[in-house]
Amino acid sequence: MPNYFHERLYRSAELMARMHTFPITLCGGGAVGGNLAENIARAGFSTLKVIDCDRVEERNLSTQPFYRSDIGAHKATILANSLYRALNINIEPSVTKLTTHNVKKLLKGSQLVIDGFDNSIARSAVSKYCSATNLPCLHVGLASDYAEIIWNDEYRVPSATQDDICDYPLARNLVLLTVAVASEAIIAFVKDGTKRSLTVTLQDFAVRTF
Repeated sequence: MPNYFHERLYRSAELMARMHTFPITLCGGGAVGGNLAENIARAGFSTLKVIDCDRVEERNLSTQPFYRSDIGAHKATILANSLYRALNINIEPSVTKLTTHNVKKLLKGSQLVIDGFDNSIARSAVSKYCSATNLPCLHVGLASDYAEIIWNDEYRVPSATQDDICDYPLARNLVLLTVAVASEAIIAFVKDGTKRSLTVTLQDFAVRTF
């Protein structure tokens, strides 16, 4: 197991121990979920599940943590393999399309859900289930220059007309900045239950309370 040397110097031993065993499910393994999975795993989380039925495409390579050799493979499987090679941790990949019919099964055992899906139907299924079961859920979404990191208590599912069709402008730096901010929001929640909803804009380098 990695010793997370620098992270341990920054966080407390108690928090690191809690992070290590805290079960998180990431819904989506793309720009949001894929980068978040890698970031929080390298920060100390190792009880992770990633749900994504999509395969890696060439257009994913600039904003998602994949390589040309991964093209055609399932994103969730590649993430699990990559993190095992990097950190010797076993994350659970689920190559499944989340729906209202299987959401209960897929989110079973989670203490925190991160919604990084790119469509309103899946986001709605996650939001409604987490609301009904009081399961903490953090929604993370990207659009051009803007990103939202919003807890389910305040979240409103976007209109289907705004669903991701994979051809909108998106800067890699917005992705990485959003992932860093979302990771700290996740750690703050695991530490003491704090829920901070935030927005991020790239052009003015601004992180604001939602």
